[in-house]
Amino acid sequence: MFQEEKEFNLRFSLEANFPEDYEGEEDEYAWLKEWETRVKPELLKTIFDSLRRHPAWIVHVRNRGLSPNDEIEIAMVKDFTTGPPV
Repeated sequence: MFQEEKEFNLRFSLEANFPEDYEGEEDEYAWLKEWETRVKPELLKTIFDSLRRHPAWIVHVRNRGLSPNDEIEIAMVKDFTTGPPV
């Protein structure tokens, strides 16, 4: 079987700014917890909902050994082995 590949990266860099008198870690990373528990899951659901509207593509999460806190890879496969390209 012959396989062609292409990568596309969409990177998010998260930052939180605090006032000068901030002592550090006072908020116990509440801003990061909001990202992990609310924003990221909603974003991933939206992405997968959108991608699944294209039935010619098979979409799944691929684990490359990094923590899902640091990276989530979404693999998309278009299979031509069962018939001509569409």
